[in-house]
Order: sequence, then structure tokens, then C-alpha cells
Amino acid sequence: MTAITTPMPAREETVGRPLAVVLGLLTIFGPISMDLYLPVLPALTAELQSTTSVAQLTITACLLGLAMGQVVAGPLSDRFGRRTPLLIGVIAYTITSALCALSPTIETLIIARFVQGLAGAVGIVIAQAAGRDVYSGGKLIRYYGRLTVLGGLAAIIGPVIGGQLAAFIDWRGVFLFLAAVGIAILVASLAVFRETLPENRRVTGDLSHTVSDFRRLLADRVFVGAVLITGFTYAAIFAYLSGATFILQGIYGLSPQGYSFAFGLNSLGFMIFGFLAGRLSEQWSERGTLTTGLIMAGAGALGLLATALLQLPLAAIILSLFTMVGGVAVTSPPATSLALKGYPDIAGTASSLLGLARFAFGGLAAPLVGIGGAHDPVPFGIVAAASAAAAALCLGLVSTRHKDRDVAVGT
Repeated sequence: MTAITTPMPAREETVGRPLAVVLGLLTIFGPISMDLYLPVLPALTAELQSTTSVAQLTITACLLGLAMGQVVAGPLSDRFGRRTPLLIGVIAYTITSALCALSPTIETLIIARFVQGLAGAVGIVIAQAAGRDVYSGGKLIRYYGRLTVLGGLAAIIGPVIGGQLAAFIDWRGVFLFLAAVGIAILVASLAVFRETLPENRRVTGDLSHTVSDFRRLLADRVFVGAVLITGFTYAAIFAYLSGATFILQGIYGLSPQGYSFAFGLNSLGFMIFGFLAGRLSEQWSERGTLTTGLIMAGAGALGLLATALLQLPLAAIILSLFTMVGGVAVTSPPATSLALKGYPDIAGTASSLLGLARFAFGGLAAPLVGIGGAHDPVPFGIVAAASAAAAALCLGLVSTRHKDRDVAVGT
């Protein structure tokens, strides 16, 4: 796909606080739609007369929608700009959230969740691509650090909010709450979000050129390594989000509110470590920060597996979860920066592959957690440990970056 590849001017001074806030909001509404309802998932399962494994397909459907939607939204935003695809996506998200609340069967809910994920994906990819439009250098890395904090926080704090909502409304009310969130984000986007990709920097061409751009990205081993690390680490995160509600409530006896507070602790850890990772990536090194995060994630995942096998007390699983989640937060900013900083001309397309890996890997991992039933934590430990190990094996791919490619794209 053709595009102007001249060096990008520094545009950080044009980014005001309102736009920065909206970009942050765009990051959260996809992940929060995935897991806000997790505390009421057992009640949903019972009301719709489903099983644990089938009910977890509502999570998988949303994750796959979030993954596939980014592959579509990313290239479209490179061609038509960021604002129009964004507004269409937010409107569709609001409508499908309401349809989820009206679903009469588990099958219709699964379908509605998939479409909801497709729509929610638009905000995620636009936030990443628009950031690449307006930031560069150290500010770009710090920006991705903030997105990591906000996106991960949304994914983890969603159950905290959901647990509190469960005290007042049922699962259908939770989805109506998501529709209201969609309306609020739509209003904010209409009022604040202005086009960040000028027409003279947009790509042109047909589908074959889009395929060519994907081939260009996949030929870069640094990009592929960063994408795989992101995918595998988020597989561990989404396995946690899928399985923890049954393990912490069903095995350890926590109430929905107690479960939400346990998630709150991890939310705090994710915020702290995500913020630190953005700073370390700039001041230390991206690869060094990645290594630190993968060590943390691996240690936490092994702790989860040991807890499951040895039936250790609640404190052991909470500590292991905190360590694993913190490790994933540390890996995300440097991995995102490595993947996107070399592609200012096709930032939306590059963002879409990063998002595809994050949510597709998570969608595949989520149902594996329930293979042993609601009272068997061993599959959860195995999935988390295997995901962390696979991510560590990909570290060698990001050890160097070809300078000739960086020069070619004007970074």
C-alpha cells in the first residue's frame, strides 16, 4: 500500500489534555466489556441453564471479536483516517451492548458478544495508532506505558466494578451499564477527538496492497517477536480473567465482592508496574525491561501451577497472581513500542496485528481453563505457565533492530 514515508514532524505540542483523556478512554472500553460481567458469570450460567465451559464461550467470543475487529479497523483507519471508523465503532458497540442485555439464550448471547467485541476493537486500535500519529521518541514510549496501565487496569478492574454492580443489578443490568459507557465515550469522542491522520499521510490502494503491508510487517522478526510476546503474556492474563472467578469464588469461597477486592489488588499492581515499565523502557532499555517483565510473569505463573497442584492457601494464589499480572504490565509498553515505532506510515495496520495476537491468544486460552470443571484449578496453572514460557522463548527475536529499516521509515 502506498503512502508518504517522510519523517514525521514532532506534534506532541498539539496534544492537549482532553484528547489525551479520550485516547485513554478508547483503550478501556474494549477490555472492560470483556470482563465487567465476570462476577455475575456464575449467575448468568444458571439463569440461561448453561454449563461452565459453554458460558466461558461468551468470553472467548468477545476476545475473538476484539482480535478480528482490529485487523479490519487498523487498515481502514490508515486509509480513511482515525475519526470516522472510531465513531462508527462506538455506535455499534453501544447497540450491541444493549442486545447482549436482551439475549434470551446462551447461544444468542455468544453471538452478541462476538459482535460487541468487533465493535469494541475499534477503540483499541485507534488509540494505539492515533498515539503513533501525534507522539514520537520518549513520549511515544511513555504514552504506550499509559495505555498499558489504562487497558490492563480496565481488564482487571472491570470485575471490581462488576462485583459492586452485582449487589444492585443482575447480569442484564451489567450489559446495560456497558451500553451507557458506550454512549458516554461517543459523546466524548464527538466533542474532543479530531482527526490525527492528515489526508496527505493516509495510504491508498486496494486489498492487495493491504496484504502487502501485512507481509512487510511479518517479515520483520523484531515486530513478530514483540507481537508474539504480547500475545503469549496476554494469554496468561485472559486465562486468569476467565478462570479466577470460578477458582476464587468456587474453591476459595470468596463472595462476588470479595472476589472484586482480590482483583483490585492486582489492579493496583498492574498500574504501578505498567507506569514503571514506561519509564524504564525509556531510561534503561526496551529489551532489558522485557526481560524483567518475563521473569516476573514466569515466576508468578509457576507459583499458580504450584498452588493448584499442592492446594496451597488463598495467600499463595493471590501473591502468584499479583506477580504474574505485574510481569505482564512490565512487558507491554516495551513490546508495543518495539512493534509500532518503526511503522509510522502504517501504524493502524501494525496496531491491528498487535491487537490480534493479544486477544486471539487470550480467546484461545480462556476456554482451556475450564476443561477440568469449575473446581479444578490445575488447567489454569498449566495454561499460565505454558504461556509465560512461550513468551520467554520469543525474547531472542527482539534482541536487535535493523537500522536500515528504521531509516527507511523515517524514525
